[in-house]
Amino acid sequence: MLPETRYARSGEVRIAYQVVGTGPFDLVFVPGFISNLDLAWEEPIRAQFLARLASFSRLILFDKRGTGLSDRVGSIPTLEERMDDVRAVMDAVGSQRAALFGISEGGAMSMLFAATHPERTQALVLYGAYGHFPTWVLPPDKFTAFIEVIERSWGTGETLRFFAPSMALDERSRQGWARFERLGASPSAVIALMRMNNEIDVRHVAPLIRVPTLIVHRVGDTRVNVEAGRFLAASIPGAKYVELPGADHLLWVGDTDRVADEVEEFLTGSRAQIEPDRVLATVLFTDIVDSTRRASELGDRCWRARLDQHDEIVRREIGHLRGREIKTLGDGFLATFDGPGRAVRCAMSVVDKAEALLGLKVRAGVHTGEVEVRSDGDISGIAVHIAARIAALAEGGQVLVSSTVRDLAAGSSIAFAAQGVRAIKGVDDEIRIFSVAGR
Repeated sequence: MLPETRYARSGEVRIAYQVVGTGPFDLVFVPGFISNLDLAWEEPIRAQFLARLASFSRLILFDKRGTGLSDRVGSIPTLEERMDDVRAVMDAVGSQRAALFGISEGGAMSMLFAATHPERTQALVLYGAYGHFPTWVLPPDKFTAFIEVIERSWGTGETLRFFAPSMALDERSRQGWARFERLGASPSAVIALMRMNNEIDVRHVAPLIRVPTLIVHRVGDTRVNVEAGRFLAASIPGAKYVELPGADHLLWVGDTDRVADEVEEFLTGSRAQIEPDRVLATVLFTDIVDSTRRASELGDRCWRARLDQHDEIVRREIGHLRGREIKTLGDGFLATFDGPGRAVRCAMSVVDKAEALLGLKVRAGVHTGEVEVRSDGDISGIAVHIAARIAALAEGGQVLVSSTVRDLAAGSSIAFAAQGVRAIKGVDDEIRIFSVAGR
């Protein structure tokens, strides 16, 4: 009997999920680029592996947006949106804290979640994962050719050779993979997802992960080069790295039991409590340009009223986009967000509305990095300093962001324009600055 499938709402999208097992801790399984919850239980090896996980955990399964049983989407989902689907599913099942098991592309969103929400992440397991798609999966000269294969033959099983070469000549396996392709996602959806994957770059997130981490990679993986696993192992503090023999990327092919053994031993033997005092966050600074001159022109009473209206606009936009107001700064705000896309959109909206409704020129700076959350709710750290300096570089009506924000927002509808490289006082490396296009 198949597990019951239910739906969690993530924004306007509904995400299909299942819960199996009653173990002592929650384990969220984050699949690769396509999946199908029902089909997974029809395949004996995959079903056996999932049942193994459910034997020592409460296993939470889901299909990412645009795939399997979840809602199809009209636009390419960003990594931030897909990460948020994990949070939505956890909320739906009442999971306050869980271990995450990210497969391949699912590893990137799992890493981003673990760094952003360490208080909700018990541990992190990565299999066949990578931090930068063009470097370790498909270089630019091979990407177009792979898209052409999808356009020509998706649904026929031809792509099996890229994921499990040891099974590529077996006709029964090829037919099974062809069905998985058709039930996992449509050709157009797969192409859209591949274009989003091609933008994935979470290399700068890896050093900020503070939860116990296990990385498993097959030495001959033909889809994701083993150097991807080695890079993550060297970048994530304290990560345990296990390199296994084999060339197949698919977890369900090859020595699946060995992978399960490593995962169970790691998760059942590691129960460290992570204090969520240092987290990955997107920091937003806003500031009214020429506020002293405007206050002098309007007079104290009128300026106070205008400033109150400004504060109301900023707070409304921060709340609407699920940000957290840290504090006001006289004529500006400091806020944090759990995703760069929401922070940039908040900044854009504040800049536009302040000028259209109040005649005020506002500038904003956005940066994503590790911050220290103090007991009084304030934040500190180099990421806060960088965001403040970026905001100071902006002109009235302009939103400036760091390259980190630009990289993590890849695949969104936000367009960025390069503004050069700037030295930031107190920071060893120069920072590449981008403006939100049209501002």
